[in-house]
Amino acid sequence: MSLLQAESVSVSFVTPRGTLHAVREVSLTIAEGETVGLVGESGCGKSTLGRALMRLELVSAGRVMLDGHDLLATEGAALARLRATVQMVFQDPFGSLNPRRRIGGILAQPLRIAGHSRAAAEQRVAELLAQVGLPADAVDRYPHEFSRGQRQRIGIARALALTPKLIICDEPVSALDVSVRAQVVNLLMDLQARLGIAYLFISHDLTVVEHLCDRVLVMYLGRIVESAPRARLWRRPLHPYTKALLAAAPVADPARARARP
Repeated sequence: MSLLQAESVSVSFVTPRGTLHAVREVSLTIAEGETVGLVGESGCGKSTLGRALMRLELVSAGRVMLDGHDLLATEGAALARLRATVQMVFQDPFGSLNPRRRIGGILAQPLRIAGHSRAAAEQRVAELLAQVGLPADAVDRYPHEFSRGQRQRIGIARALALTPKLIICDEPVSALDVSVRAQVVNLLMDLQARLGIAYLFISHDLTVVEHLCDRVLVMYLGRIVESAPRARLWRRPLHPYTKALLAAAPVADPARARARP
């Protein structure tokens, strides 16, 4: 069953030099519990598309169905309830956290906005910290007191607060060291296995995408140019841009290196 279905979504920005078409007629689906990778070079429109699917960017044209509801046509209290279905983990774990608030307050904020009592919010915050592998005393500390990997775990905990069905991960491990990156990826996989969450995983790191995703979308100049199951895409890429991306990815075994097109 499709959890999210986007049809011909476009996002444009008016600039002094004219209209910039960041996303051009993109269609995609994400099923419940599925991990869909979205790959492409910097500036191709990946993050803009991810934000548009949450209505954090204004969609110029197209339709987005989320959990059976028309996201772009929903307003008011109904939109607030629907927003709980999809959350986002941002690329910069420090920039996405308020440096003047303690972690307990950061994690409790979406719960309080959603109408949870103070006691219920505190209990849920304790559960969230345990789920992402952080100590209970983290509630009284500030973001600068944590490592990058720990801050990203806090970002994941905040995204989990309202028990979403879909999390959009916008380059969530690109700012992390290799060993920490693996820990965060494993955490995302473990959470998916336990909670049944679906992910849209935006990344330019093809190694992580190959390890994590069920299906991969390749984006080039604002368009989806190829969509395929992970194994098929790596085994038999069809679009020239996909072939170029895979050939540029570093591999540990020189025998597996692809010829540069």
